[in-house]
Amino acid sequence: MKGNEILALLDEPACEHNHKQKSGCSAPKPGATAGGCAFDGAQITLLPLADVAHVVHGPIGCTGSSWDNRGSQSSGPTLNRLGFTTDLSEQDVIMGRGERRLFHAVRHIVGRYRPAAVFIYNTCVPAMEGDDIESVCRAASQAVGVPVIAIDAAGFYGSKNLGNRIAGEVMVNRVIGGREPAPWPDDTPFAPEHRHSIGLIGEFNIAGEFWNVLPLLDELGIRVLGSLSGDARFGEIQTLHRAEVNMLVCSRALINVARMLEQRYQIPWCEGSFYGVRAMSETLRSLTALLGDADLTRRAAALIAREEAETERALAPWRARLQGRKALLYTGGVKSWSVVSALQDLGMTVVATGTRKSTGQDKQRIRELMGEEAMMLEEGNARSLLDVAYRFGADIMIAGGRNRYTAYKARLPFLDINQEREHAFAGYRGMTTLARQLCLALESPIWRQAHQRAPWR
Repeated sequence: MKGNEILALLDEPACEHNHKQKSGCSAPKPGATAGGCAFDGAQITLLPLADVAHVVHGPIGCTGSSWDNRGSQSSGPTLNRLGFTTDLSEQDVIMGRGERRLFHAVRHIVGRYRPAAVFIYNTCVPAMEGDDIESVCRAASQAVGVPVIAIDAAGFYGSKNLGNRIAGEVMVNRVIGGREPAPWPDDTPFAPEHRHSIGLIGEFNIAGEFWNVLPLLDELGIRVLGSLSGDARFGEIQTLHRAEVNMLVCSRALINVARMLEQRYQIPWCEGSFYGVRAMSETLRSLTALLGDADLTRRAAALIAREEAETERALAPWRARLQGRKALLYTGGVKSWSVVSALQDLGMTVVATGTRKSTGQDKQRIRELMGEEAMMLEEGNARSLLDVAYRFGADIMIAGGRNRYTAYKARLPFLDINQEREHAFAGYRGMTTLARQLCLALESPIWRQAHQRAPWR
């Protein structure tokens, strides 16, 4: 990828920086990868595409360090669970055998696994060596008869967020628009004027949580053409140019995709969250309003009223146990405010929230939920997190897996909210799961024992 192309991605027109007349998203300092490198961000974005073979072109360490680190689930193919790599060695670099190994790797994978497409992820070593992966992909695609697409996001290009955007741009330029959607089934109960197709951007189906939301959309007659990229198929991503509306779930990662599809195909988009009762209901209202169907809006209002009533009944016993509890939330992006909303719906107080990967709009939503004096944590080292927890008397830490042992060493209950989690917290049904997991963490008998003096003292 050329330097001017990287600068263009950093200077994203739809990013909040540009609305404030700044120069765009700042490039990371050398050695600082802001939670991951560009390769890591690109692979995380596209790895949930379940029928695609994802090949890492580079040393095996790149595959071992990042493969399958997101808990995205698939309802069908599991080819994306296999970690493919060209496993470049020192001799391959010295002898210039990288391109040949890549070509033969693609031919072997297609012959054995029959993927819908092959994605080749460039890494630092072949990028510095000068491997022409674009030419290899063109030759391999002609030889094997399936699309072979280069994702040129070598780690030293920049941060994880830059890698997200590189992957999104490749999808817009090389994949979306490749085929037309399948026709609606003949037994669809909705009249043609009340059938709507949408696309999802930045939704990764962590722990299968989007399956809590999909039945509601089906009930409203809203068809999800494709999701970039949770539980997605290559053919579905190709049809996203026919979406009437796109819903952006994580603006930090893929806002450039929503903006490019609006410019290229005139597809309007809105941003929303599936976490929390209030946020879930507001997302459905925003989505149906953007579709401009009065009958759909009426049916959505009835569905929201029904789901909110059922959720209120289900949450009543849990809310009584969680009322007044204090939580320290350290996450980022859309979860920095959407999970705040969910916890407040349960009667809990959020004493502070992390904003390291949050946009200006995310921070504004935090202020709307927590007040202008809301404590936002840009950095979350162990010492600062525990200082905040002790100062405000937090009852539980809710964060990513890397903070688990910080909490446990401080004898503080912990709940994993990030991509490695095993429980689905999205949608109305997910709220009950969240409440149950919070109670299990808070009420475990281990904490009473952990705070007692040792029997030999």
